[in-house]
Amino acid sequence: MADVTVIGSNMIDLTTYIGRMPVEGETIEAPEFNIGYGGKGANQAIAAARLGSDVNFITMVGNDGFGQEQLANYQKNGIRTDGIGIGHQNSGVAPIFVDPSSDNRILIIKGANKELTPAVLDEKQALIKNSKLIVLQQEISLETNYHAIDLAQQFGVPVILNPAPANKNLNIDYVSKVVFFTPNETELATLTGLPTNNLDEIKVAACDLISRGVENLIITLGHKGALWVTENHAEIVPGMKVKAVDTTGAGDSFIGSFAHYFAQGEAIPDALQHANQYAAMTVMKKGTQKSYPTAAELSDLLAAAVD
Repeated sequence: MADVTVIGSNMIDLTTYIGRMPVEGETIEAPEFNIGYGGKGANQAIAAARLGSDVNFITMVGNDGFGQEQLANYQKNGIRTDGIGIGHQNSGVAPIFVDPSSDNRILIIKGANKELTPAVLDEKQALIKNSKLIVLQQEISLETNYHAIDLAQQFGVPVILNPAPANKNLNIDYVSKVVFFTPNETELATLTGLPTNNLDEIKVAACDLISRGVENLIITLGHKGALWVTENHAEIVPGMKVKAVDTTGAGDSFIGSFAHYFAQGEAIPDALQHANQYAAMTVMKKGTQKSYPTAAELSDLLAAAVD
């Protein structure tokens, strides 16, 4: 049985570090460019695997050189590849622009990710059934996610649904079927239609989702940590203050590490605290997956951060 099965996207990250965004019609020089592995699904799978979880990944890579590189990357990181198919389209890519304050802007071209359909999941039912935990995001179709949730419910496997990127068409009936729903403030506002400019507004929006059947709502708040809300409980698990260099993929590192810690049997507050620490360590380096530490590296990083 796998600890974590991630169903979702893979991308090749095309990251440009910029002094500023050009205005319309302007060409400017950028100081640095990197190619790396990304995609929300892949990022979350890598984070869990590097921490020691036995990870399945159900995805579709492109029928090109990038796709072969993706497969090699998953094998190198100890992720099972029997859930990975090769599509007819090119690999998905994500052009990313990171400014000097470490904020980022991202474009997504889905490519072969569009071929991850409900029918593919039917072929991979055994992987879903034999999992402690399923992790979903929204860089694949809502219909595929809905089918994954139905299959997981059929087999009694808990689901984490990370609604990123936000989609206002997300069916709340399916959200109420998952055990963990993990939006950030922006995604929470999109889903509820309510403002989320401060903690009081976030709590009001959170209560709206709880009233509609969400079991465990975990709202990620960046460096401030995470707000965990249930029908009878609300708790902020504080973040960790560090000097951020690149926040790309930090939310995915949080979800992947939380999945790892929860699948290993940790209580929710402990898993959230450890996920906050893991995500904090990732923003101190450039890149997405390349910034994700192993369990051994994490111990050293945390010790250095405390010093």
